[in-house]
Amino acid sequence: MKINTAISRPDASILATNKVLRNTYMLLSMTLIFSAMTAGAAMVMNLPPFGMIMTFVGFYGLLFLTTKYSNSALGLLFVFALTGFMGLTLGPILSMYVKAFSNGHELIMMALGGTGLIFMGLSAYALTTRKDFSYLGGFLMVGVLVAFLASIGAVVFAIPALSLAVSAMFILLMSGMILFQTSQIVNGGETNYILATISLYVSIYNLFLSLLQLLGIFNGRD
Repeated sequence: MKINTAISRPDASILATNKVLRNTYMLLSMTLIFSAMTAGAAMVMNLPPFGMIMTFVGFYGLLFLTTKYSNSALGLLFVFALTGFMGLTLGPILSMYVKAFSNGHELIMMALGGTGLIFMGLSAYALTTRKDFSYLGGFLMVGVLVAFLASIGAVVFAIPALSLAVSAMFILLMSGMILFQTSQIVNGGETNYILATISLYVSIYNLFLSLLQLLGIFNGRD
């Protein structure tokens, strides 16, 4: 009996981890599609930019509700509310690139493809090696805070070089976050698929925007 119990516990843990992983990727796929739909709707309706304050209030308000109800069915509702809202904020940004650059659609597709390749590559690496990247947590949190404050400074003081540096920083930081977050799921550090989905979604969203900004600077044609 002792031998069977010892074997069943790891098996149960692996099954639980696989379930969280499966549910996370399924929900992430649905939220990304929904976010793309709301972004497309915002472009069709030609919505104006939401502004920094409205975006922050909407994002952190819905993030709070998603986290609070992450263990209930309401959590799923708030996940789609949050990702749908972020899609709406993305729509005006994409419209701006389409209008500002003659190759705007091409830039968007390049950024989308680059984001997909980076995400799939890093996720595959974390899943196959099953390495524990939890040691990156503290460094990434500090890095994101510094990059966030620098991005505000770049907007307020209109410093293009700083904006460029922030985009490059976010690409590296979001790549690290994808490794960290996937590792947390694989190694049992994250057992809530709703929270895991939101974490990965935010990383993908920021990675896409950062790539788009860099492509616009270096490859954009007026």
